Amino acid sequence: MSDTGIAKAPQKTPWGAVFLFCLLFFIFGFVTWLNGPLITFVKLAFQLSDVEAFLVPSVFFLSYFFLSLPSAFLLRKTGMKRGMALGLLVMGIGAACFGQFATMRIFEGALTGLFIIGAGLSILQTAANPYISVLGPIESGAQRIAVMGLFNKGAGFLAPILVGTFILHGIGSLGAEVEAATDPVAKAAILDAFAARIHTPYMVVAVFLALLAVGTWFSPLPALGEDANPSSGKSTRGAIIQMLFGFLAIFFYVGIEVLAGDGITTYANDMGLPIEINIYLPSATLIGMIIGYICGLITIPRFISQERYLTFSAILGMVLAIGAFFTKGYVSVGFVAALGFANAMMWPAIFPLGIRGLGKLTEFGSALLVMGIAGGAVVPQLYAHLKDDVPFQAVFSGLALICYAYILFFALIAGRESKAATDAKTQARAAEF
Repeated sequence: MSDTGIAKAPQKTPWGAVFLFCLLFFIFGFVTWLNGPLITFVKLAFQLSDVEAFLVPSVFFLSYFFLSLPSAFLLRKTGMKRGMALGLLVMGIGAACFGQFATMRIFEGALTGLFIIGAGLSILQTAANPYISVLGPIESGAQRIAVMGLFNKGAGFLAPILVGTFILHGIGSLGAEVEAATDPVAKAAILDAFAARIHTPYMVVAVFLALLAVGTWFSPLPALGEDANPSSGKSTRGAIIQMLFGFLAIFFYVGIEVLAGDGITTYANDMGLPIEINIYLPSATLIGMIIGYICGLITIPRFISQERYLTFSAILGMVLAIGAFFTKGYVSVGFVAALGFANAMMWPAIFPLGIRGLGKLTEFGSALLVMGIAGGAVVPQLYAHLKDDVPFQAVFSGLALICYAYILFFALIAGRESKAATDAKTQARAAEF
């Protein structure tokens, strides 16, 4: 059977295939979570405002919105495995472009490189998430995605530390040196030397992604067919409504995840805390996410359903956002970092709930949900714009509360539908007797 479609799900989860995806998601996580420290990097290297520097996550995540549906059509032509290999190759090209243009301090070219990286990731996300969701019982889809998430966020934890150590080291004194430079030529020379630090690391990443693309092309992956995610019997209208709810849930989730993860350094800078410490703070958010994934792996679906865990996570996020607003200094920053724990199991829960029971619409639903990743472009930009006119803590907490309120709504809707489906199955079994 070709790997172009989605096929009958096995009774048990093939964990060998899951861990192959974990290797891929380690790389995805590392590349994605470089955006946080890159905001700090481009702000100094290109002498940008916060609004301009936040174009880094905006451009990166907007690529998902524009390219997810084309990715779905591409995957129908190439098949899942070859499509993922192509996505990795595209990411490698984007990494090389970013490294080269950033070194040359051509901001438009650097943003183009980030958009290309996002394009490759949109192909990979469109393929990998439904694949993992239906590669076993849909009820335990969150568990399998959480396994990938551990690798993804583990890589994300390493990214700010490595960038902070090898690229952003001494950035506080360097920034002061740039401010003190009165000769434009001398100032440009300082910035050129700083920007050149990014070149070798990104070229290494580009080569590694190209090699991983070759390895993925020849890797053994089980084929999936069209009955892996059987239709729930919903009308076409009902299925479209479900996908739209899921799209918005992903939009708001990724928005607050990126704001808490990539934006925590800017938040701490606005608090007046030392930048030499702040550049490592994204790793604190990732620690929270890793702990959250471990908790989700242990509890879902053994002790709690995907829907109820999502409800708990949304309420916890709202509590932490309020805590961040009413505190100051590192205590407030700690509340922001703790949002990583609240956010951890949201994607693993939302995605399988968003595509559950879609049958032949699974690929389209998956692409639509991946488009929701554009929330990572919109919400942080809103923060960067609004905090110039409104106190930054009020802006951050307000945006967070809006995001979590919708996610809570989605969790309650999904829980109601799940209960209705369970009741229908129970009645059907009773009728047999």
